[in-house]
Amino acid sequence: MKRTGSADLPLHGGTVPPWLAERMKSLAGEITEALVLAFGPDEVLVRLSDPMWFQCFGAVLGMDWHSSGITTSVLYALKRAVNAHSREWGLAVCGGRGRFSRRTPEELAAYGGENGLDAAGLVRASRLCAKVDSAAVQDGFALYQHVFVVGRNGKWTVVQQGMNPAGKTARRYHWCSEGLRSFVEEPHAGVVGENRGPILNLTAQEAGKTRDICVALAREKPEKVVKEVAAVSRGRGGGSQLLLFGGEELVPAKASLPATPRDLALPAHHDVKAEDVDLKRLGAVLATAYGAGTRDFESLLLTPGLGEWTLQALALVGEVVYGTPGRFRDPARFSFAHGGKDGAPFPVPTKVYDESIRVLGTAIEESKLGYREKSDCIRRLHETAKAMEARCNPEADFDALLAHEWRNTRRWGGRTASGPA
Repeated sequence: MKRTGSADLPLHGGTVPPWLAERMKSLAGEITEALVLAFGPDEVLVRLSDPMWFQCFGAVLGMDWHSSGITTSVLYALKRAVNAHSREWGLAVCGGRGRFSRRTPEELAAYGGENGLDAAGLVRASRLCAKVDSAAVQDGFALYQHVFVVGRNGKWTVVQQGMNPAGKTARRYHWCSEGLRSFVEEPHAGVVGENRGPILNLTAQEAGKTRDICVALAREKPEKVVKEVAAVSRGRGGGSQLLLFGGEELVPAKASLPATPRDLALPAHHDVKAEDVDLKRLGAVLATAYGAGTRDFESLLLTPGLGEWTLQALALVGEVVYGTPGRFRDPARFSFAHGGKDGAPFPVPTKVYDESIRVLGTAIEESKLGYREKSDCIRRLHETAKAMEARCNPEADFDALLAHEWRNTRRWGGRTASGPA
């Protein structure tokens, strides 16, 4: 997967409270291990390179469904979870935000040395990704976060984010070594951020001549280059300007993106609205949890006392693990698994969250011993919801669902970043 689409994200501040940070770490680890066991570590890298899947992953973990803050919080949780099991899962997460991003080279060197990888090549790849998105793509966003996820086989994914404080927006960039042919021509697995119109994109295929000319200029004597630039800046260098840019116009940010249905534009409003959600798919999840009969799923899961609300959450967790790329176009729907830390669409139901972690963790541990009933059940929850979409066309009563969640929030241990709901 090379390019997977784009999304617009508003820039959000705030912090993740400790009670949620620890749960995010646990659930992120369980989901990652489930992916490793089901598909292998390479699939984790491919999923992380998909900006839409990443946003849905963050929403399931209880982060704000549309916020740029998902990037920092999810990657921090992922780093703590994955690196604690690095040898077992064959993955490592290096780098981070701010000063932690500057530690990426030494962390990559250490991991490469332990696993017989080309550490220098990994460090070079890390630096090139950062340089391309800060210099070759000049879009007004200053990078402040860089995370390099690498597998034991040397394959990798990079997720990095830039900020535009003036516009109160953030842009997330995704890279994946799978299928990467060049660092300087069409290299991104996806770019997430607000489309602010034409930019200078020296990685576009159409900018090939410009890149060649930049290299040629670098070989010229400095005084000659300075003279040409001075002429252009005074408005007398029409010919020189055509030479510098190859006679071409600047390439718009999305000019080279294929027209796919996976482009994602997330609104600025914080509340989850009915139009933000695929109500048919959400309805299928609810019908699976509530209408199919709790008793049948309890016997299958072998978990006495498991309620409909936990099945609702597990059905969405199962979709993050087993769903195909086309199912991640509406991240807001995944916030109905465990709510959001700021109360949108509803407070985080900590009791349901803990039950999800427990059931998924038990399923993984038992599957390692050859008992696959619970892990198969989570997959079947996802398959059942898909079947209901196709057969009975259920649709969620959005207002009634929100009222139900808020009515029961105290019962389910609802919390927000401000405290108990």
